[in-house]
Amino acid sequence: MEHDEARDRMRKALDQVHKWPAVYMFKFILEPEQEKIDALLAHFPAEAEVLRKYSTGGKYLSLTVREVMLSAEEVVRRYDQTSNVSGVIVL
Repeated sequence: MEHDEARDRMRKALDQVHKWPAVYMFKFILEPEQEKIDALLAHFPAEAEVLRKYSTGGKYLSLTVREVMLSAEEVVRRYDQTSNVSGVIVL
């Protein structure tokens, strides 16, 4: 039940900030292991813009994925899909 309430709050917040369709920036932090990166990026289309930034020591990688999304519901679904990738922190 709490999970559904959090989704509803997120949808409402997204709808207040964005006019759909809109370019949305997904942000993730993970250890720079190619297997994890590939698993995460598999949830995005090839045409999505991906920006990579390594931490100073190179232990972590920040991924920003920019994609045109059609609705808040689509953004929430994408976060649900990417939450299954082990070791990824969603910002």
